[in-house]
Amino acid sequence: MSDLGHVLVLAGGLSYEREVSIRSGRRVAEVLRAQGVDVETRDTDSSLVPSVLADRPTAVFVTLHGGAGEDGAIRTVLELLGVPYVGAAPDACRVAFDKPTAKAVVRSWGLNTPDSVSLPKETFHDLGASAVLSRIVDSLGLPLFVKPSRGGSALGASIVRSAEELPAAMVGCFAYGDTALIETYIEGVEVAVSVVDLGEGPVALPPVEIVPDGGAYDYAARYTAGRTEFFAPARLGDEAMAACEAMAVAAHSALGLRDVSRTDLIVDGDGKPWFLEVNVAPGMTETSLLPMAAEAAGKDLGALCRGLLEIAAGRG
Repeated sequence: MSDLGHVLVLAGGLSYEREVSIRSGRRVAEVLRAQGVDVETRDTDSSLVPSVLADRPTAVFVTLHGGAGEDGAIRTVLELLGVPYVGAAPDACRVAFDKPTAKAVVRSWGLNTPDSVSLPKETFHDLGASAVLSRIVDSLGLPLFVKPSRGGSALGASIVRSAEELPAAMVGCFAYGDTALIETYIEGVEVAVSVVDLGEGPVALPPVEIVPDGGAYDYAARYTAGRTEFFAPARLGDEAMAACEAMAVAAHSALGLRDVSRTDLIVDGDGKPWFLEVNVAPGMTETSLLPMAAEAAGKDLGALCRGLLEIAAGRG
């Protein structure tokens, strides 16, 4: 057994992002074993609680995406079990996972975020979809970006460039959630900034620029090798790079996150970043952004994951 003891990687779950989570968990387990860590990987089923009680891990690395992996639920269970874990506490997860709430919090800290409205499916049913959608276009203008208020991997998300496209976008959105976030679409460079805290405060890794071959960074573009071109670090000027890093660290702090997060931004034509959303359990697959950022920073992914586990174990 390694000096870190027995650690548990949680992967899988029952969200729409299950397959991505399994790939993230596999990658984290591999790089930790290369560091000499004794790793067990488990799904979140009825055997989880008894197994943890029977063989309590030193710490848990959560690689669950969407749903219970990021809304604080599984972390609440881990706290009930008295097991430390990598990542934000349940209350912070709940705030960050709900995109409209996260936008409101970061805006209160003075960060730029696109104007938006958030409405549940019932509102369109009760008041009439046509009338409500017309007012949204009148208020926010075009183009728009529509996505579920909770969830990730761009599932149910789409760009709307004409009023005629909006109804179909809403239908696609509601297939993955009961509440839609509709925001002004900012044209610019899509950037992801990972933040890690190994005990000396949150630090941004180099921003990663995202250039999907089809123009939209959708699910296929995210997880199919060769569908998207990445630049790490991003091809931005020094001032814009610094602004992106500062915004990611500020969002991490404003939302009360810890250990690790990833903030998604758009940098407009003037070099100004705009906050889109934050992820409390960043993807760790071969095409995920945090591993790219770590490599660009000259950091070994396994050593980084081990360091995060050591910080978590220390809280135990």
